[in-house]
Amino acid sequence: MITAPKRKSIVFATLGICLVAVAVALNVSWIVINWREGLLLALGLILFPLVIAGLVLNTIFLVREVRRTEQHDAFINAVTHELKTPVASIRLYLETLERRELPQEKRREFYRVMIDDSDRLLQLIEQVLQAGRTSARAVVLHQVRVDLRDTVRECLDLARMRHHLEPDALAYSDRLGNPQQATVLGDPDELKAALSNLVDNAIKYSNNGVRVEVELAPVDERRVAIRVTDQGIGISPGELKRVFRRFYRIPEAVAMRIKGTGLGLFIVSSIARKHGGKVFAESPGPGRGSTFTLQLPVAPPA
Repeated sequence: MITAPKRKSIVFATLGICLVAVAVALNVSWIVINWREGLLLALGLILFPLVIAGLVLNTIFLVREVRRTEQHDAFINAVTHELKTPVASIRLYLETLERRELPQEKRREFYRVMIDDSDRLLQLIEQVLQAGRTSARAVVLHQVRVDLRDTVRECLDLARMRHHLEPDALAYSDRLGNPQQATVLGDPDELKAALSNLVDNAIKYSNNGVRVEVELAPVDERRVAIRVTDQGIGISPGELKRVFRRFYRIPEAVAMRIKGTGLGLFIVSSIARKHGGKVFAESPGPGRGSTFTLQLPVAPPA
């Protein structure tokens, strides 16, 4: 079923192609008929590429605007659903506790579910706020020396608790020969947010049991890398760069109804740039897992 934004995108693309074809036909015909008019011919040769370039750029702009609107609408729908679901769940359990006398064990179970829903709601709100903060600031305002080993361990412990995972579901390996290479300059909260988003993303897209490996390794003398590898749904080659765009979600995730807002990897990419680093994705293909690598510059000696 073709949605309205997609239908608009197809209409704009078709219109642009038709205009380009008409312009080419008219100009070629005009040149053939008036080939003797040297001055007009020269003028036509100059204006012709300009007109074609303008039409092509206009078509590209319109298609991009339609796609951006489509992604924005998908984000609004996803956030609305993600907000309503935990709120409705918490309200249901509170009404049950208010109207019925329940055994103590059942009450503890209800409390635990409500706490989990509250954590989920707070995580979503924090992610939206983090996306606004990272895009609003072009530089890191609060820079201190951060030990990535402690940050990675803290993020993994938090992910295990948040997703109720077994200890061996998340594996960690430190391949740094020199402990000094684990120290970077940056904002501790933003770096922790970037790592948490990478780990949560790997957990969320693991379709056949969670098995995530996090590796801290040197790139060279000046850079250190954090690699997060999962065995999940994978990414097609054409999507490897698009996944870092704001609101973008891969078609496989949408088809499998995996919950998300399309902000997690955008936040990681923004934080990496602000800290002088970069992030990129690698994947053998759909269904074969993926690896996300965050590279950061090593801090100079104290």
